[in-house]
Amino acid sequence: MDKRFSGRRIVVTGAGRGLGFSYAERLCREGASVIIAEIDPALGSEAEASLKARGLDARFVQVDISSESSVAEMARIAREGCDGIDGLVTNAGWANGVGGKTYDELTTEVWDRMMAINVRGTWLTVRAIAPMMRDGGSIVTVSSDTIYWGAPRLLHYVTSKSAIVGMTRSLARELGERMIRVNCLLPGLTVGEATKGIPEERWNDYAQKQLLKRKQMPDDVDGVVAFLMSDDSKFITGQTLAVDGGFSMH
Repeated sequence: MDKRFSGRRIVVTGAGRGLGFSYAERLCREGASVIIAEIDPALGSEAEASLKARGLDARFVQVDISSESSVAEMARIAREGCDGIDGLVTNAGWANGVGGKTYDELTTEVWDRMMAINVRGTWLTVRAIAPMMRDGGSIVTVSSDTIYWGAPRLLHYVTSKSAIVGMTRSLARELGERMIRVNCLLPGLTVGEATKGIPEERWNDYAQKQLLKRKQMPDDVDGVVAFLMSDDSKFITGQTLAVDGGFSMH
């Protein structure tokens, strides 16, 4: 595989499993030195060991993205041994087991936790890493295609992911003067740890509404992240890109 990211350091949050790990693995395979920023020490260590066993350059750093001090420490460690960061994927967020409650059944505690992790956490991560980035770097924020069709019983989640799109556009304007690109990825329903509990009938219903009628796999998405990290997208910024087999079109 082409080593187009050789010599580049990229931070991927929530990279201990699922799509986050898939992004980290793809970037490593293309030559990047990847920081696996993960809250769960067991998952983070396992992800690091898995990649290193294949001769890939990865390092696990524990982080709670909702904590200002934790994010600052992660950023400090990520910068060690290099003169700057080249890329950031803000994949970490709260998604597992968040559905099932209607708008009037949600508690303020659950709502606030969702915003603290998905919205504040994304902002804190960018705020800590962007000043360390080399000019011309790339940031990929991660939202969800649910913002286009308004998934029911997921109001807090959809709202948090909608906020990330707006955040991306403002960040793109602010960081553009340093030629740092900021784009937003919107994955659709994807096979992985976060979707293990979804009933088969929902998978089938989703697939029938896609233009490409099959289940979405992690490798359907990680190539898009690599594209947005690469020089092939060097004049693309402030954009949202849904990767969901045509379930949504915008």
